[in-house]
Amino acid sequence: MSWFRRKRRDEDEPPDPRTPWPDEPVPADPAAAAAEFWRRWDELLPEISAALGEGEPHRVETLLLDAVARVHPALQFSLERGHRSIYALVVSGQEDPALRPYTDAWKAAAPPDDALWEYHDSVPPVPDPEKVTVNLGEHRIALADVRVVAQVDEAEHVVDVAVHHPAMAELAEAARRAMTFLPLDAALGERLAAERLRRVETAVAEPTGTISLVELRELVRGLGGADGWHDTVGGSA
Repeated sequence: MSWFRRKRRDEDEPPDPRTPWPDEPVPADPAAAAAEFWRRWDELLPEISAALGEGEPHRVETLLLDAVARVHPALQFSLERGHRSIYALVVSGQEDPALRPYTDAWKAAAPPDDALWEYHDSVPPVPDPEKVTVNLGEHRIALADVRVVAQVDEAEHVVDVAVHHPAMAELAEAARRAMTFLPLDAALGERLAAERLRRVETAVAEPTGTISLVELRELVRGLGGADGWHDTVGGSA
């Protein structure tokens, strides 16, 4: 999965202080911004389909970066293989509450999923996370080897977790953090993980009483108050 987001001005090389950068515009009306995105998507779709069909998605990355940024400059997007359709377009606000009105409006205005495209307003869960292998630098890491300690707060319907993989001790800090959160998003999807996981920790040494990612998914989906939306959405990483 490759995520794309337009850089903020302060994320680039420092500009000449005598030349202030303009602020990235944020649309005042999420619904209007979403409608404009889907008009632009219809225009770009033949070019996007051709680029993906020829295995060259980079040809349309800049075009889509601009279109997504016009919905909100902090949104990210990814072009993926779909679960039910051939391709998936995922637009994510990384569960930032300030971005939820924009992703909600974007999804509400989206066309129905069809045989070619499906659309997600947050990272969907992987159908089987234990079949996923991720590359982190020189390490190839199978999510089937991830083990999780889960402590359930029944009153709050949330779970505290500690995530372990045998390679954790060999990873740099940034990669270790990625390997803590990536398996959770793969198993639960971004939205369910944000809603139901309270405290997330990295376990470098393997703790006792662990469960697999699939078992974690079953546990979290079974919490009281969890809605059925998460049981039907699918995707790939």
